[in-house]
Amino acid sequence: MTMDLGLLILQLVVGLLMMGHGAQKLFGWFGGHGLRATADWLAGMGIRAPRFWALMTGLAEFGGGLLFALGFFHPLGSLAIIAVMIAAIALIHRSHGLWIGNGGSEYNIVLLVLAAVMGLWEPGAYTLDRLLGLALPQPQTFWVGLILVLVGLAFALLSRQPRTTMAAASGAGQAAH
Repeated sequence: MTMDLGLLILQLVVGLLMMGHGAQKLFGWFGGHGLRATADWLAGMGIRAPRFWALMTGLAEFGGGLLFALGFFHPLGSLAIIAVMIAAIALIHRSHGLWIGNGGSEYNIVLLVLAAVMGLWEPGAYTLDRLLGLALPQPQTFWVGLILVLVGLAFALLSRQPRTTMAAASGAGQAAH
């Protein structure tokens, strides 16, 4: 019972915070900038189809956080969190080193590992899956989902626009102002 209560607290805290982070991107809530600004930000990093990826990022954070918090359709919430943490590390934090004080990936790695461990475990007693008697095939769902996440991220990251194109577009945009 103590373990299940601990898992519930972990699920709620991480899941609700992730939902809030997604709400910043999707709706501009909690000091966020909304979908349009998120798409512009991704475009500035050379991401092709930035509006699509802004929407996917926001949905992965908000929806994945919701699934994670509720323990619903386990391990899909964990996989969504893993996806956005890998993307955040690759696109933003990796170039700043490990430690968060320098803008590094320390915090993202903690969330990634936490989501992976939770995704590999069976749902705790205080989850919607247990309450409703739902169970996706374990551990196959996690491993197949992880492969799909990695393929999708590789596609998004490897299809980025070359830096020279980004620099020229940025310069052209500045000249127009």
